[in-house]
Amino acid sequence: MQLTFEELETVVRGKICAVCSDRDGKGGCGLEDPSACALFRLLPYVARAIQSTHSNDIRDYVAAIRGDVCSICWDREQDGTCKRREQVRCSLDAYLIPIIEAIQEATGRKLTTAVVPRGPVALTCA
Repeated sequence: MQLTFEELETVVRGKICAVCSDRDGKGGCGLEDPSACALFRLLPYVARAIQSTHSNDIRDYVAAIRGDVCSICWDREQDGTCKRREQVRCSLDAYLIPIIEAIQEATGRKLTTAVVPRGPVALTCA
């Protein structure tokens, strides 16, 4: 399925913004500056990283996001750490699995069975 970028963004907004903890009481974005949302600020890179990853292991998607998206994010420190991610304030990190599912569903691919390691999963790798 071939979608325009605007159509893909609409699909992702419909799936992710509806469950985002930053939404306001009216269902809109509650961020003081909505353009600061890492997910939508970097959506073209997010979509490319997800679409170029062919795996059922979430760690491969995390690696793709860290390498292709977090590496160019203005919130990332020079040492590779990210305070927003560490404080669970990065929408991209907090909603990574539903983001993957939304983009794959919109583009006709499906994450059949996500292999998630047992125990606590820290998506905050540098």
